[in-house]
Amino acid sequence: MDFVDHSIDILARLFLLAIGMAVLALFVLLLVDLAQTANAVRRNYPVIGRFRRVFEILGEFMRQYMFAMDREEMPFNRAQRNWVGRALSSGPMTVAFGSTRETRWPGTSIFVNAPFSLLDEECRATSEVTVGEGGPNPYRTNRIFHISGMSFGAISKPAVMALGKGAAMAGCWMNTGEGGLSPWHLESGNDVVFQFGTAKNGVRTPGGALSEERLKEVGANPQVKMIEIKLSQGAKPGKGGILPGGKVTREIARIRGIRPGEDAVSPNRHREVSNNGELLDLIQRVRDIGGKPTGCKAVISSPQWLDELFELINRRGPGSAPDFITVDSGDGGTGAAPMPLMDNVGMLLRESLIMLVDALQRHGLRDRVRVVASGKLITPTEVAWALCAGADFAVSARGFMFALGCIQAMRCNQNTCPTGITTHNRRLQRGLNPPTKAVSVANYQRRIEEELKIIAHSCGVAEPRLLRRAHCRIVQPDGQSVLLSELYPSALRSA
Repeated sequence: MDFVDHSIDILARLFLLAIGMAVLALFVLLLVDLAQTANAVRRNYPVIGRFRRVFEILGEFMRQYMFAMDREEMPFNRAQRNWVGRALSSGPMTVAFGSTRETRWPGTSIFVNAPFSLLDEECRATSEVTVGEGGPNPYRTNRIFHISGMSFGAISKPAVMALGKGAAMAGCWMNTGEGGLSPWHLESGNDVVFQFGTAKNGVRTPGGALSEERLKEVGANPQVKMIEIKLSQGAKPGKGGILPGGKVTREIARIRGIRPGEDAVSPNRHREVSNNGELLDLIQRVRDIGGKPTGCKAVISSPQWLDELFELINRRGPGSAPDFITVDSGDGGTGAAPMPLMDNVGMLLRESLIMLVDALQRHGLRDRVRVVASGKLITPTEVAWALCAGADFAVSARGFMFALGCIQAMRCNQNTCPTGITTHNRRLQRGLNPPTKAVSVANYQRRIEEELKIIAHSCGVAEPRLLRRAHCRIVQPDGQSVLLSELYPSALRSA
């Protein structure tokens, strides 16, 4: 009994001590809140006012699970994320009862089913497309859907490894993003598109200029199939890449050719490119040194710029044209960007993709330049629309992040990603197992292409690359739908 009584006495003392410490902490917080002048709510309502910020933070996470409807959340809603989630497995992709999509919303795509759909034996494999035809190392692929640029730095080593292995399994390409070519991009033998941005990471001199020696080394790698010069990015057009210093590890700094621990902020544009002539000069220079098909990535908002660029190409000759152009949407994603640019700058893909395709057609360059569509294309519906609009390929970054396990925590810039995708905290990276996630990445890519075929066959064409603007209707503000080929009748791909 003495032992029991003694134990109870100790517990009671500890309990009283805990209460005392809590009261003391509240008193300290009360004094701090009354004394500070930065926050009016905390000054007027000390201690209690702190809960406002707690609820604000919790709201970001709770909305997607409890309060938001399936189709209303941004940037990606629950229905889109659930489709990707189903696509990661080899299980059935069917759903029941009825669609939760509001098909009367303006801008909704409705595909035109044929009166007599094709039988399975009437369908065929997806046709092959060549990029850089006539060059020394043209790239040929029959895959439509590929992994968009995510740099080693913006995403973690396990994420890069999983994406590379998944790309190898699915047969698609993986874009390096503007952080340079790391060993983890090459580990699985997958096809690679090497991208460099305005800081020339991975192919830069100590002063930040383009290093021909390093570029030649990159181009000599047989896994590097194409080279992409990034002019601008959908989430921050007019602003260079931003990698917070906390994510610039020694390894990342070595691969990029920069100093560790410092914020890596790229120039707003390539210093040697201030007009169309200099852009074409850079493309030709990179193509000559790297020896691979070379194109550019840009956010497009001006038809006048396209006309001037393509007129110059025709004066110089079609050989001066980029082998491909990746058009990025103004609502694209990134690890870090100023909100005014993310919210309000850059035309959306719904307009800019068609603007680009039609401009190429007007100037007789459509067969010379391949078109890659980028921007919130994470389900077969969006990719099928892009094919109808005239794209040759579609790429996604955030779709493949969902395949890796992303929960849309939106903490990519803080090095605290809870799924290990965008953090270099090794404890958090432990949750991401590359071999397992590689299977998910491959399954997701394959599901996209399989369901693209389902849409194509329903529209009466033998494979997705035969989709045209006459196969897609767009809902208008009055609730009626209009053929894409009627909205944009000058299309190369209209029926």
